[in-house]
Amino acid sequence: MEHRIESGADALYMDERDHVATALRDMTAGETIQYRNSEGLRGVTLVDPIPFGHKVAIVAVEEGMDVRKYGEVIGRAVKSIVVGQHVHVHNIEGIRGRGDLGTKEAAAQ
Repeated sequence: MEHRIESGADALYMDERDHVATALRDMTAGETIQYRNSEGLRGVTLVDPIPFGHKVAIVAVEEGMDVRKYGEVIGRAVKSIVVGQHVHVHNIEGIRGRGDLGTKEAAAQ
């Protein structure tokens, strides 16, 4: 699927499997922002302020689930994340290169 960046969005969304979108500007809590997916322009009301370049949850993510950005797993949720919440080191952890993963889990990375 070819991806295009179209105007009119506040956050960048690249893949239909993504859990997050990336802020294209500083955003404030309570603000409703827009991102564009295959269905068109979608809105999300922010729970937290989101700095430029940071991630905002566009779907709910349960604790322990992998988190995707740009179609790739970027980490695992260390606690549940609600739609509109800031997604960063306080609620996800990196899983690449971890020494505590078993051989089967590490191979899946």
